[in-house]
Amino acid sequence: MNNHHDTVNMENNFHPIRGKYKSSILYNLSTGRKRFTALQRSIGEVSHKVLCEKLKELESDNLINKEYFYEYPPRVEYFLTSKGYEYAKLIKQFELLA
Repeated sequence: MNNHHDTVNMENNFHPIRGKYKSSILYNLSTGRKRFTALQRSIGEVSHKVLCEKLKELESDNLINKEYFYEYPPRVEYFLTSKGYEYAKLIKQFELLA
């Protein structure tokens, strides 16, 4: 990276996963679809409200989708989009560096 444009471009690329819990959500969904409570358990100390907010943000950035199952009791599963899988791969690479 030799100039300001490259730095700004990199910042923009990482913007969708910046913030607490977003990378953990993507990492956990990289192994497959998960329901809300399973996702909450796998992440750990995250409140219901915060997890809902982060899932909505990731969905609006087109990194995850959710599927509704109209059954009793109702069920929702979250899963990665193709763009989300690309970010999850990056997160796994960073984990290897640690």
